[in-house]
Amino acid sequence: MLENHKESDMSVKEPLITTSPGRLSGTPVFAGTRVPVQTLIDYLEAGDSLESFLDDFPSVSREHAVAVLELAKSALLAKAVAA
Repeated sequence: MLENHKESDMSVKEPLITTSPGRLSGTPVFAGTRVPVQTLIDYLEAGDSLESFLDDFPSVSREHAVAVLELAKSALLAKAVAA
């Protein structure tokens, strides 16, 4: 249900991901939450949908999750090697 997710003005403020030694032992989390970014990756690797993740972690907005995935995509593509 999308109405349970945090509303956004279609833009997500920086930073997207934060770490802190005192929060989850420095695990990278969605900024402003205690939700590890790895949890989203785990959901997607398991074949779960983005909707399922968002339903289980309503403190993460759709826009925030998509922005983090776009950041990961950019980092991956930047590492591409010409064949």
